[in-house]
Amino acid sequence: MTCKPLAVLAAVAILAAPPLTAEQVGEVGVDWVGNDIIIDAIADPKVEGVTCHIAYFDRSLIDRLSQGNWFEDPSNASIACRQTGPIRIGDIDRSEDGEDVFRESRSIILKSLRIKRIFDEANQTLIYLAHAQELTEGSAKMSISTVPLYGAQLAD
Repeated sequence: MTCKPLAVLAAVAILAAPPLTAEQVGEVGVDWVGNDIIIDAIADPKVEGVTCHIAYFDRSLIDRLSQGNWFEDPSNASIACRQTGPIRIGDIDRSEDGEDVFRESRSIILKSLRIKRIFDEANQTLIYLAHAQELTEGSAKMSISTVPLYGAQLAD
């Protein structure tokens, strides 16, 4: 029995992905061929009272046919995170690497849009970074948002 490395990697990525909690709250048409900007609300699963809004480009069928690259959306994304209630922080990763809050596939294989949370303990701030993860081209396009933790309840 042979094992395909890419298939195994894709299966592991799907199983390791945090639950998708995005809710579409807006859609803006940008041109006559049906390309849209989608706006999703994403609640941080481990930080009660913080919601991030992410905007990203969704290609139309006409754009996919005319431009090629059928199975991939652009890596561009913008993020804004705000306090939307009393902040209560659960058991979060406090390392410099932080942890994924959200991950969504942007192509059939090996490209995803991610939101990572990093805790800046010295400044009592949560940092949210939206970036694309691509095996071949890295993740040069990114957007960042911060939420100050004035009076937030931190888990020990």
